[in-house]
Amino acid sequence: MDFNLLCHYYEVARGPFHNLSALSIEEADSILSELRENGRGFASKRSEDYMQIRRQLEKQARMMFVEQGGNPRTLYPHYMTLGQSHWLLEWYEEGRELQIYIDDFDASTISFTYGDLFPTMRVEDGKPYRKKVYTRDTIQQVVEQFGWPQQWNSHGQYGPERYIEVQIWDDRVIERYRNKWINTEHADIYDFEGRTMV
Repeated sequence: MDFNLLCHYYEVARGPFHNLSALSIEEADSILSELRENGRGFASKRSEDYMQIRRQLEKQARMMFVEQGGNPRTLYPHYMTLGQSHWLLEWYEEGRELQIYIDDFDASTISFTYGDLFPTMRVEDGKPYRKKVYTRDTIQQVVEQFGWPQQWNSHGQYGPERYIEVQIWDDRVIERYRNKWINTEHADIYDFEGRTMV
């Protein structure tokens, strides 16, 4: 696993960094409802109150990050993983992985949770990394202590933490990659999709 590599997983037809949190609750709920009706992808299994819970958790994570000296530039994050998590490709009908070096981001605008934000903040099992948000410096210490969940829990049999989540609290780098995808969409979508973007 590589501390310098961040990965984003997305549906090939939609492109990278589409974010439900950027929508109104009504718009997001409408999309989730359609996904549930069609039974498409992992998102089709989300509960009806998913967006309300997500907004609360994002607000909580942002406050915790600020308390540690973080400087979020957005009200909600975009999501990536620290290192690869091939399991996330299974969330999509036709998933893709986008790789970006961590140094492309201002360290003061990225936070980490040991596992997905939802179980990290909601599961009550006494594990020391629950209900915690980490900075770039402190997540390395956590990984040194507990290992990479992508390796020790790749099938999810030991708990809900299957990857290290990265919350990107800044649109600048995200927009660059989203624009690259838009600009190649009508020329040759797979030219963008098929290569590692680093």
